Amino acid sequence: MKLLLAEDDAMLADALTTQLGGAGFEVEHAPNGAVADYLLGKQSFDIAVLDIGLPMLDGLSVLKHVRQTQPALPVLLLTARDALDDRVAGLQAGADDYVTKPFDFPELVARLQALLRRSQPASASALLGRLSLDAASRRALVAGDALELSGREWTLLELLVSQQSKVVTKEQITQAWSAEGGETGGGNSIEVYIHRLRRKLEDAGLVIRTVRGLGYLMEAEA
Repeated sequence: MKLLLAEDDAMLADALTTQLGGAGFEVEHAPNGAVADYLLGKQSFDIAVLDIGLPMLDGLSVLKHVRQTQPALPVLLLTARDALDDRVAGLQAGADDYVTKPFDFPELVARLQALLRRSQPASASALLGRLSLDAASRRALVAGDALELSGREWTLLELLVSQQSKVVTKEQITQAWSAEGGETGGGNSIEVYIHRLRRKLEDAGLVIRTVRGLGYLMEAEA
């Protein structure tokens, strides 16, 4: 996933670039609003992180320009401002989410992943084995029959499908649950939900494999 990071604090930008790179993002850094505006007009990005207080062109102005040409691009705002008016202004300008500084990096990644999942219904709705997902209605079907899923089960299933044939770590799962606004639960809780999904997907032509020490991956049965 290609991510634009518009942040004028050099130390924070360096740290985020390294951490986001480790989380699987390809990061392009813009040190001010003018550069961010230029890059967004010249390159293709999957998601953007904009600091509101950018020099030369503030984050809200960059966001307004983006919404004129890329209305579907997920955008998360970073802000040191905690006033309600500033948060409302960001959302009204077209932001999909915001994080107030200082923040914990796992929360930032969880919010970015949640925005990406919501922005990519086509991949989430793709068929896998005999399973199909309807992202708009949050429904899963096996051979046309609907599965009864709790909110946490849906989030876990959607994450595994979106990362099919790739290992999904327990940290990614807890971050996804956290981004949906619920309690994250511990490792034992994750194992319980994995067990439930395995039972519900018995007729789907899919397996959820445990990769010891790493996490889980979903793939079609051989």
